Amino acid sequence: MMENYYQTDPEFMERFAHFAFDEVVNEPGQALDPVTRHMAILATLLGCQGLDAFRELLPAALEAGVTPVMVKEIVYQSVDYLGIGRVLPFLQATNDCLAQQGVSLPLEGQATTTMESRLEKGAQAQGAIFGPQMLEAWKAGHINRWLAANCFGDYYTRTGLTLAQREMITFCFLAAQGGCEPQLTSHAKGNMNLGNGKDFLIRLVSQCLPYIGYPRSLNAIACINNAAEG
Repeated sequence: MMENYYQTDPEFMERFAHFAFDEVVNEPGQALDPVTRHMAILATLLGCQGLDAFRELLPAALEAGVTPVMVKEIVYQSVDYLGIGRVLPFLQATNDCLAQQGVSLPLEGQATTTMESRLEKGAQAQGAIFGPQMLEAWKAGHINRWLAANCFGDYYTRTGLTLAQREMITFCFLAAQGGCEPQLTSHAKGNMNLGNGKDFLIRLVSQCLPYIGYPRSLNAIACINNAAEG
């Protein structure tokens, strides 16, 4: 697919490929390990609705060491930040790719909560990320309760990704879709609380810049700086 553009758009591809696959990847002080980089790019493509690029890059992510479970967890968690209307085509693309690679579906389950425990466990996950004040935040209204039970209780508590990895991909979802700067700043702080420090987040933005462009990347850097100062 992308190879075709070397024939139809050779000048563009010369510069884009050099920038995205060489300059950015090898920029001194901005590198990420291959698994983390590919996870971040997949989450970013979900956030910016880059379905064709997602299809193109998913096999490379799997080859780099991102497991089928990790890919599915990225897609599942994105529903809470993007909505099923935007995520469903990516779920289908993931299933198609895994089937082509001979992966049997469904994958092994990763849920750790029940319908009875999801609220309590979700609030605990919020507390672990944002601080103990979040343990009672669900009582502020039904949206807050849904946030604790559904977003955190149904997804953040799942195995397959660490809590720090889940906060990382959430940062990517928010940065890539734009218009979510208050939430992006909050989740930048949540990342820092879990050990994903300022320098790491800047590297994350750097590696994802070719997929979301400069405006949203610069906005993300500003949110990181605000979170670090807060």
